[in-house]
Amino acid sequence: MSISQALDVAIGLIVVYYLLGSLVSLVTQWINEMLETRGKALEQYLIRIVGDKKIGDLIKLPQVQALRPIRYKSFFSVFGSVTEPKRIEKIPVGTLVDAFFDLAGLTAKKEMDLLQLAELIDKLPDSEGKNAFINWINQGVTSIADLRARTTAYFSGMLEQAAATFRARARSFVIILSLGITVLFGTDTIQLARTLWSSAELRAIAAAQADAVVAREGANADLSDIIDDLGAYSIRIGWWQTQQLPQTNNIGDWAMFILLKVIGLAITAAAVSQGSSFWYDLLKKITSPSTSSSSSKSSGWGSSSSTSSSSG
Repeated sequence: MSISQALDVAIGLIVVYYLLGSLVSLVTQWINEMLETRGKALEQYLIRIVGDKKIGDLIKLPQVQALRPIRYKSFFSVFGSVTEPKRIEKIPVGTLVDAFFDLAGLTAKKEMDLLQLAELIDKLPDSEGKNAFINWINQGVTSIADLRARTTAYFSGMLEQAAATFRARARSFVIILSLGITVLFGTDTIQLARTLWSSAELRAIAAAQADAVVAREGANADLSDIIDDLGAYSIRIGWWQTQQLPQTNNIGDWAMFILLKVIGLAITAAAVSQGSSFWYDLLKKITSPSTSSSSSKSSGWGSSSSTSSSSG
């Protein structure tokens, strides 16, 4: 067994995982933008902070309105460049604190007695933000500066929870899409590894693509580039185009074929769900030493100079 040949097979598999992962990332981005999943996750936590009745007032504040991203109105708007503001996706904690104090009528206040502060907070609709203020006031916190500091810490935690909620939902999209795209392309890791092992030409293609991926610093390719790169491995949409079915009626052979096929597809889906950045980083670690070594041998200079020239 050749270690070099095994390494080439591994590089080929990693390149395929990277390409499929890039495709998953691209589709996931489209879905998140179309469904506004990041904005919906943030809005869910803003409602917890200010309540259903005040969420509209919060979003209408100028400092919050300025944060709304501008995107195409719909999928077909790309042909007419029709854009519109979408749901807010990110809001700095300082801006959110200022907005909440505006709603509560605390912005222009410097110092207030307990009764005045309680009257202002009581006007807010029921929400977790109002309950937090009531708890702080009951604890004797009446200084506006102290309340702002506590609100900043509280809102920081809420915004982090909103971000974690979005990441969890996006992760679900990635896993589902990884399964779907793996089945759609029929990319069976076991079969692909066998093909790479037996084909020196395909391993050479994989090595060239690995160098190209590292050279462009992991830049995201568009959909047509990804499909073309996958086509170099004879991986095309429609698994039936590339599958080698058993030429026998033996039930045992077919059972083994199906078992290996399921395992191979499962390995691919699990690998692709790790994300293109994971495979890019691994690919860079594997290919960079060999690139530096070959450069130093051909140039006759030290490893430091060859490494800098190859990375440039």
